[in-house]
Amino acid sequence: MNLGVDHYLKDGCGRCPLGATPDCKVNNWKEEMIYLRKIILSCGLTEQVKWGVPCYTIPVTESNKTESNILIMSALKDYCTISFFKGALLTNVDSMLEKPGENTQAARLIKFTGIEQILVNEEQIRTWIFEAVAVEKSELKVEMNKTAMETIPGELKLKFMEEPDFKLAFNALTPGRQRGYILYFSQPKQSKTRVSRIEKYSPKILDGKGMQDK
Repeated sequence: MNLGVDHYLKDGCGRCPLGATPDCKVNNWKEEMIYLRKIILSCGLTEQVKWGVPCYTIPVTESNKTESNILIMSALKDYCTISFFKGALLTNVDSMLEKPGENTQAARLIKFTGIEQILVNEEQIRTWIFEAVAVEKSELKVEMNKTAMETIPGELKLKFMEEPDFKLAFNALTPGRQRGYILYFSQPKQSKTRVSRIEKYSPKILDGKGMQDK
């Protein structure tokens, strides 16, 4: 187990002022996320924190010189999720795997709203995890449409995965406003600065405003 994930389950991701307070979203789903963590670790994945949330990977291999991201776990207001980076390549049993947003190409997530839902689907969750690992080891890739998404920083893509409503709001902006945000969010070299900029301007994006709009 990773101490950073222990900290996440205690105090949240730290990306908003609610972290380490009773109002942190993680507190709404702590029991569910602890159990999901147990399932994920039982499948042999390596645990760490990336982009402020628990991320689960497989290690470096002879053919793959970097660790491979398999899934992330996160808490939202109305549910908690596990999100597969290449979920589009998994078998979508009972249509449980959902796109985080309308234009999402690779990622798929599962929404959980109670511990009972996890218990009922525990074996299927494990099946998806093992399938996702097999997909990664076979070096299969999602055929991506050429879009502006290719230039979006990873921190913003993660925000889209975690918060579908935010992604919808961003996609509803004019192309010029989208480009302005993408350029501004991409500039910093440090991930924590990029995350800070995204969180700062999230209210404007949700209100349909550009960076310079009042």
